[in-house]
Amino acid sequence: MLQFTNVKEVPGKMTQMQDEAAPIQGLDMPRVEPDSGMSKTLHNGLEILELLAAHPNGLSVSEIAEGIGVHRTVAHRLIRTLEAHRLCRRDDYKRVALGAGLVTLSESVEQDLRTLARPILEDLADTVEATAHLVVRESDTTVRAMMVIEPRRAQVHIAFRPGQVHPVDRGSAGLAILASLPPTSDERPEVEQARRLGYAVSAGEVVSTTIGISAGVRGRPGGTQAAVGVSVFTAATKSGSAQQWSRQRRRSATSCARQGHRACRRHDPTRRLVR
Repeated sequence: MLQFTNVKEVPGKMTQMQDEAAPIQGLDMPRVEPDSGMSKTLHNGLEILELLAAHPNGLSVSEIAEGIGVHRTVAHRLIRTLEAHRLCRRDDYKRVALGAGLVTLSESVEQDLRTLARPILEDLADTVEATAHLVVRESDTTVRAMMVIEPRRAQVHIAFRPGQVHPVDRGSAGLAILASLPPTSDERPEVEQARRLGYAVSAGEVVSTTIGISAGVRGRPGGTQAAVGVSVFTAATKSGSAQQWSRQRRRSATSCARQGHRACRRHDPTRRLVR
């Protein structure tokens, strides 16, 4: 679970920052336990990247070896391989950090969805003066924050990094995604309520003292399940209207979905075959 523990002040703005406490040495990501069908070497290499993502200032080889539970010699060979692929690098003090090669790999991750969502999220964040986010379903049990946009003019807002993972049945984004699907016998009452209202609201389920308001993005069959929403301080709801914010969420989600459908039709190679 994400936690806010300190407040950072900048000129004209106060931003609450998140801890990096998580299963893998500070990374908010569930640890994968390899089974007999997996490559242990590849698994260890990927754990190094996940570990470095939680430590942007870099780690020594010994710290990496300890962090993923291997001998220093094994860690050294893994790091050399990652360096060759430009996925990590060493600085002048021999500390290892993530490499620029990861930028190339990440550019293609849900590129169309992120391209469509960015201007919508920017408008949403500035309109309601709160941090807006695009969350996608990653597995049967988890969702991930794909994009986070902070408001440009708000005096106070929540800040967190893209990539945060939390259970699909906790938090407004996951509830909104579940509400966009057919009902199930074991779903929470909040999912049925979100399906009826057209948006989901949660309080303190992912981050204490905050409220999330999200609306599902209706995509094409087989496409990414996603939700658009905002995160606000609990106190902020006393001076604002949750229903008004929710209407803005739904408009943003609908806009994202409509643009996505148009983009999919333009690039669908089967479109000519069904005319």
